[in-house]
Amino acid sequence: MNEQTFIWFGGDMFQPTPEGALWWDAQKTLIVSDLHLEKGSSYARRGQLLPPYDTGATLGIVERLTAQFRPERVISLGDSFHDASSEERLAACDVARIRRLTDSCEWFWVEGNHDPDPPAHLGGTGINTLRIGECVFRHEPAGERGEIAGHLHPVARIGGRGRSVRRKCFVTDGEQMIMPSLGTLTGGLNVLDEAVTACFAQSPSIFVTSTQSVYFADARTLRRDVSDRGGNSGWRL
Repeated sequence: MNEQTFIWFGGDMFQPTPEGALWWDAQKTLIVSDLHLEKGSSYARRGQLLPPYDTGATLGIVERLTAQFRPERVISLGDSFHDASSEERLAACDVARIRRLTDSCEWFWVEGNHDPDPPAHLGGTGINTLRIGECVFRHEPAGERGEIAGHLHPVARIGGRGRSVRRKCFVTDGEQMIMPSLGTLTGGLNVLDEAVTACFAQSPSIFVTSTQSVYFADARTLRRDVSDRGGNSGWRL
């Protein structure tokens, strides 16, 4: 069995998962971010043909996590849907899967910049900002103490011995946290990019996901992306 990693935040312990979710055991709450459902079909409409399997694969991850943790509450931190018409492109089987998920527990769709008005017919509650105890949940980082946000899709490039790997990661300074994207067809922004570093008053800790675990990354191992030599990758959300 792999040793579990925990993050102390907002007066409580949170467990980051290899998939990029966050489990808050004290509140029986599962937190996911940036699912970007139907991103593949959105790109296909514009002529960039991508495999149309991202929604099914992403929902599969959420289903496995809910089966593992059996949450009483799920918070999806915005950009759950890639655009305003994503719901119209959902396959009937995926609509049914979403409804089973939202019927299984208290479910919150935090509003994102891609989905400011989450579809009501899929169940759950749309909300701009959610506050529970000392924690505040919103899509875009705003610098508030106790804030857990998404939006930036942070990734870390870890280098050593002439090689490097690029992985999703959680970023926190103990006051704020930025979660990685859970979507299977989403890009990522290097944690050394100024859009990420500007969110923190002090150097944050980086918790990197791997296939079966999450581990703390030594800041000395972090590398910029090849396209990021000037300090800003140009990657936009």
